[in-house]
Amino acid sequence: MNTSASSRELPVALSIAGSDSGAGAGIQADLLTFASQGVFGTTAITCLTAQNPHGVSGIQASPAAFVVEQCAQVEAHFHPKALKTGMLLNAEIVIAVAGFIKASGIPAVIDPVMVASSGATLLAPDAIAAVRTRLIPLAAVVTPNLDEATILLGRKSLGGTDEALELAKTYGVPFLLKGGHAEGDDLTDCLAWPTGETKVFQARRAPNVDTHGSGCTLSAAITAQLAKGKSLSEAVTIAHAYLQGAIHGPIQVAGLNCIRHL
Repeated sequence: MNTSASSRELPVALSIAGSDSGAGAGIQADLLTFASQGVFGTTAITCLTAQNPHGVSGIQASPAAFVVEQCAQVEAHFHPKALKTGMLLNAEIVIAVAGFIKASGIPAVIDPVMVASSGATLLAPDAIAAVRTRLIPLAAVVTPNLDEATILLGRKSLGGTDEALELAKTYGVPFLLKGGHAEGDDLTDCLAWPTGETKVFQARRAPNVDTHGSGCTLSAAITAQLAKGKSLSEAVTIAHAYLQGAIHGPIQVAGLNCIRHL
């Protein structure tokens, strides 16, 4: 191993998520985000998707045991300081990943990916109960959008501090309730702890920007900052600012204004 004075040991983060063939979200966005935050990114791929900005045409799941094998190999050598979950697809993978998180004790950012921005379903119905009962209780923080919060609350989510607190107290872990799917141009994300503490983040909607992958990018940035030793409040603050810069300073790809990760 090279231990020269010029080398610098990078913290390691793990993404347990699906592959996005269009590279705007999923594993691809997570790795770009990890790199932008000065963290070495490792992966466990839960599924392959065939997709582009117009929609998802196909999904192939990894066997649950193989997902955990990937996680175990990463843990054995790289010793990640934090991990995130993204698209887990089915109950078998959710339960297997929850078992790994519990056994490893690695702080976990849970992005409860259920529905794509295009409307495609990304989590099987029988997996939702497993997310609620097996995965969320292990989270360092959960990062639902309003559509996902609607499923977790059992009623339509409108966002805001009260709902973020309700989620945190119901599930017993911190929640970052994202407001990007709300109407209007003034957007609010709310971080809440079961103890009743809250922190609010404001943003403006960026016109004419494709925000596909914004949720993945935010959760990956939080994970990276936790891997670097930041507190949850610090990690979310840094990650939120990073995402706003990435959205409001987009790059042009294939005729679209896309999130600038680097």
